[in-house]
Amino acid sequence: MNIVFQVVCQHVEEAAILWLRRDWAMTEPHYTLDDLAKLDGQLDAHLDGLRVAEAAAPAAAWELCREELRWQEPGEVFAAAVLALESAESERLGNVLDLAAASCELSRPLVSALAWLPKELAWQYVPRFLGEHEPGLRRVGIAASAVAGCDPGAVLAESVDDQDELLSARSLRAIGELGRTDLLPALRVHLDDDAERCRCAAAWSAALLSPDDAAVRVLRRVAAEGKERSLAALQLAICRTVAAEARAWLLEFADQDASGVRTAVVGTGILGIVDLVPRLLERMETPALARVAGEAFSMITGVDLAEQDLEGDWPEGFEAGPNDDPADENVEVDPDENLPWPDVAKVKDWWMRHRDEFEPGVRYLCGRPMTEDWLEHVLRYGYQRQRAAAALELAIRRPGTPLFNVKAPGYRQQQLLGLR
Repeated sequence: MNIVFQVVCQHVEEAAILWLRRDWAMTEPHYTLDDLAKLDGQLDAHLDGLRVAEAAAPAAAWELCREELRWQEPGEVFAAAVLALESAESERLGNVLDLAAASCELSRPLVSALAWLPKELAWQYVPRFLGEHEPGLRRVGIAASAVAGCDPGAVLAESVDDQDELLSARSLRAIGELGRTDLLPALRVHLDDDAERCRCAAAWSAALLSPDDAAVRVLRRVAAEGKERSLAALQLAICRTVAAEARAWLLEFADQDASGVRTAVVGTGILGIVDLVPRLLERMETPALARVAGEAFSMITGVDLAEQDLEGDWPEGFEAGPNDDPADENVEVDPDENLPWPDVAKVKDWWMRHRDEFEPGVRYLCGRPMTEDWLEHVLRYGYQRQRAAAALELAIRRPGTPLFNVKAPGYRQQQLLGLR
């Protein structure tokens, strides 16, 4: 194996790995927009390496990407998609599109690749995908339009009633992301959809675009189920519910099983009222809930546990996530891995000194009431989960405007937010 071949192999592998890392980082509690932009810069450096190899030896560079496609993994699809889209060669595009159209998991990296490209290049493809008969490719076109905040036109309304469930659901979700209040009647029709995926997407978009009681009821049911879509449903249901009623709803969760208690803790951070802080302090005494309760406390008060020396040690004897014991069947990833452990005594002391700075019944995010100016500040400088919460609150306050995409390429977000 010659050195050039080894270098190109490394670029392919690293691009795939870094895409997976950014896919994970977008929803992590310790990543800021600046962190995301730096990670994206590393990823783009390896894509540049592939572009250089492409210019020097096109067949060899693409052949490596094509070979990696055999694994049918998202990171490899992303790297191959960037090269294929930039080359515009039909055979290459066919290799990528065949995989992406057939799989929801593998269409995401294709959409990500389209978002990565300069807009003028990406939009050479998106209208084509929107006009395809194949529902998987139309789904890619609608998703690419939604993440870019660009209206796909009449095809969006046409696709919500498509017989392909994945296409219908993605179209229903895009209505909310794009702020298409004119399509609220179509969303309401699907609130009783037999397909859970479509019903959830319709409820999410309808609740984002308007104070729709029927949509909120659907979201509450989804949130109570504790499934994949429950967190998004919980967040929007709380945002669209009067604070006192939302507080009572969260207390109902707290009277359920361990999963319900955790949901109540997460929801407390979303709701943002200090009335429930004493309960968060109680939850910090339980190791399984301590870190997520600490995050909820930070979401409300704005205090950074690590920076303000309120961080404690891992409790002796407590285990979370998989371990090195091959006989242990627990293979679930620790959901709170990147959250700090609160030192409960120090956090309680901080709260006793600062609680009079907060007004009961008022919703706070990162230490201040949720005014539009403050939400915009959090969108610029907060952590990813805080930024996502701020983007959602701003979209609710500005009906008819697209939801800001906190997962877009970092440099592009910085440009939109006036940070570069």
